[in-house]
Amino acid sequence: MTEGMQSDSAAADQAGRAAVIELLGVLAYGEITAFERLAEDAKMAPSVDDKAALAAMAVAEFHHFERLRAHIASLGADPAEAMAPFVAPLDDFHRHTAPADWLEGLVKAYVGDGIAADFYREVAKHLDPASRALVEEVLADTGHADFVVGAVRAAIDREPRVAGRLALWGRRLMGEALSQAQRVAAERDALSALLVGGLAVPGFDLAEIGRMFTRITEAHTKRMAALGLAS
Repeated sequence: MTEGMQSDSAAADQAGRAAVIELLGVLAYGEITAFERLAEDAKMAPSVDDKAALAAMAVAEFHHFERLRAHIASLGADPAEAMAPFVAPLDDFHRHTAPADWLEGLVKAYVGDGIAADFYREVAKHLDPASRALVEEVLADTGHADFVVGAVRAAIDREPRVAGRLALWGRRLMGEALSQAQRVAAERDALSALLVGGLAVPGFDLAEIGRMFTRITEAHTKRMAALGLAS
């Protein structure tokens, strides 16, 4: 291998490592904020059983955070430094989408988090197998989907007029979540390169990015339908 080829290979390896750490960093901060948010939303729960359900979901998110933090450290990176670039955009997202009540909190946990998870799964397709497997695992449903769907549908059955308000809320979450995902990718060079295939998938282009967001939108529509809401 020539010196130039070795240099190119080293640069590619370094860029790939940076992309992995950035993705794990944004996921780790997302998980710790999900833990905080669910614990806070549990205060609005109408019953002890509902409070316990959200508390269990919060615990699951915290365990995901611990695994991501450990994996970042195993790569020789500082977890706090890996998360730092994503504090402002994720905190801004949560400030702009603070739920007004219990039902809005449930829809956000199911719809808003689902959109973000879909986006990060798309990016993770281009990671190394070990990192991709971890990302898939921490993005897997923690059991809250059935709980949220059941609770929201029951609320609509009791009071049908809430459906319109929650449908508008779901559409707002969609817009805010996509804007936040695009902002995160645009502001981080390594993630952007990973997203457009600059590191591992030469054929990945802008048209594929368009198809990716179409897939995310379709998944959002299915989640809204599961809740009994119009997307």
